[in-house]
Amino acid sequence: MLPKKFLRRTAIAGASLAGLTAIATAGLWELDRAFPPPLQAELTVSTEVQDRDGQLLRAFATPDGYWRLETRLDQVDKQFVDMLVTYEDKRFWDHEGVDVLALARAAGQFAASGHIVSGGSTLSMQLARLIEPRESRSLGSKIKQMLRAIQIERRLSKREILERYLTLAPYGGNLEGARAASLAYFGKEPKRLTVSEAALLVALPQLPEKRRPDRNLQIAHAARDRVLTRMVSSGLLGEREAARAALDDVSGLRRTLPALAAHAAYAMLPRAVPGQPLRLTIRKSVQEGLEQVARDAATKLGPRLSVAIVLADARTGDILGEVGSANFFDASRSGWIDMTKIVRSPGSTLKPFIYGLAFEQGLVAQETLIEDSPVDFGGYRPKNFDMGYQGDVSIRQALQLSLNVPAIRVLDAVGPARLTARFRQAGVNPILPVNEAPGLAIGLGGVGVTLRDLVQLYTGLANGGKTHTLHDGTEPATAERTTATILDDQANWQIIDILSGVKPPEGASQRGIAYKTGTSYGYRDAWSVGFDGRYVLGVWVGRPDAGAVPGLSGYVSAAPILFEGFVRSGLATVPLPGKPPGVFSPKREDLPVTLARFGAGADGLVQATVTEPAPTIIFPPDGARVDLATNSADASPLVLKLQGGRAPFRWLANGKPLTGIDRRRTATWQPDGAGYSTLTVIDAAGRAASVKVFVE
Repeated sequence: MLPKKFLRRTAIAGASLAGLTAIATAGLWELDRAFPPPLQAELTVSTEVQDRDGQLLRAFATPDGYWRLETRLDQVDKQFVDMLVTYEDKRFWDHEGVDVLALARAAGQFAASGHIVSGGSTLSMQLARLIEPRESRSLGSKIKQMLRAIQIERRLSKREILERYLTLAPYGGNLEGARAASLAYFGKEPKRLTVSEAALLVALPQLPEKRRPDRNLQIAHAARDRVLTRMVSSGLLGEREAARAALDDVSGLRRTLPALAAHAAYAMLPRAVPGQPLRLTIRKSVQEGLEQVARDAATKLGPRLSVAIVLADARTGDILGEVGSANFFDASRSGWIDMTKIVRSPGSTLKPFIYGLAFEQGLVAQETLIEDSPVDFGGYRPKNFDMGYQGDVSIRQALQLSLNVPAIRVLDAVGPARLTARFRQAGVNPILPVNEAPGLAIGLGGVGVTLRDLVQLYTGLANGGKTHTLHDGTEPATAERTTATILDDQANWQIIDILSGVKPPEGASQRGIAYKTGTSYGYRDAWSVGFDGRYVLGVWVGRPDAGAVPGLSGYVSAAPILFEGFVRSGLATVPLPGKPPGVFSPKREDLPVTLARFGAGADGLVQATVTEPAPTIIFPPDGARVDLATNSADASPLVLKLQGGRAPFRWLANGKPLTGIDRRRTATWQPDGAGYSTLTVIDAAGRAASVKVFVE
């Protein structure tokens, strides 16, 4: 039995040691709080502009000039991470900042050989060196790193430590982080790396300048092979897998980081928040294709000419691709100007909406004849593009051939004010000369719009007559996004049917799209806007300084770019909208008298607007068979249209009033079922007109 005196002394010594330990621990805690590691809450990283799916469109260097992209573990290849930990710090997941065994091994190797054989630094110690660069390679600096590593481990999880290392690790030049290195050396994100690529990324941070593949290819190649050998000895790779990886070439090329959607990306910069990527509605694959199309087209078109393209989803208004110029950095083409937002004359691209309103009002059918001949509208004498005249043509031919005189005849009947009001209703504000009311010249481009305006209007044609406000993500959060009707669905289909029959430009394949071209006065702007059942693509070609370009035209200069843009966008063609119920498209011989010819007197006005004849029901025509899908749950009402008469009007179906008295010349009727019905309209003077139709 031990003496009591010994036990008492032992107890005192133990208590003293515990006290000293507690004091030392408390001191260390105080020192830790007094001298914390310089860990930023948010790393200073490159501002990223991403596409709708989170893919990188463009990055901007940090204020100190580095390409430093934030890197998360879910953004890098898992095998790369495993190789990194195995090569640099195989007990990373177990130690608390310092690997005592690795340090002992390194010390023993140094003592035996007289030089450093392997390092004992952990990833936590390396992170400490990255956030607080050492002034020298002294023992004191190494001890400081060890203490910092312990501090870091107390504040960050293992995952956070790895992510910070993968963001800050040097890879040569001004590249920092695995993502920037992978994009620069391999041209891809590090999500899926080959074994060879992963091994190179593991090797570079130890001697980033010496091992840069773009400067020292052979040294980089040898460093990669050493990593592969270590992975075999560690059991992470099989010998055959490593041997195959060693056969892969190491590229000596350093690529530029993605630099897509320059105009939109720069527009987003004022909203940048550190550590948070900026997001656009653009789709990267679409943007890449359209930018290449614009560059190729500008090269063929010649110097000083630029190209702008907008591709939008008609169902949502999302802009999936937008090219503001052929080359953002080409000063000869004023590439910094975003020509998608510059107001220019649209040429003939507004004609579809003129005819659309005429279809809505029941003034024309596709086979209605209209005269293409010289005419004087109070001193305004429109001429066709080729300075020739076709004589009598159908409405379908007039629009497909983009004849100017027929379009102005129809606009005179429809009313320029009504056309511009419809544009404003759809969210597009056409720019008119100061203090001037809308005139007939707007039908031939005598008004200012932007390429985005045109595409927004054409989203209505691709979307059953309903437009969506275009947006790409650069708009203020408070910006209003609206849906509006540009044309009713039946008139809209008539325009689609006509434009889908326009001949593609020479060498282009028919892709099931409808399109329209336009050329502004003086050959300053060439346009082409086309659509399928979902996507609308608009093209502008010209000089940013509005200089004339002899020979420039929408069909020759812009239309080929339109078709190539649809191909290179990579989007699958969506069928054009089908014929809605109730649409009546008679052959010429079946047209009622009132629609056989677009009647205009010497003054150019439709006769029905000059006099006050008796009312005439122009749709549906007498004896027509109309398919309204009456047997389905989606049965559509029949649109009724009339000409002449004096408002207000009363409509009757089989002798029963449809609605109250109405001043409009259109009405709708929902039949009870299939069969013959008699429709009657009575005007304010008591005059009546009737038609008999068969509803299916």
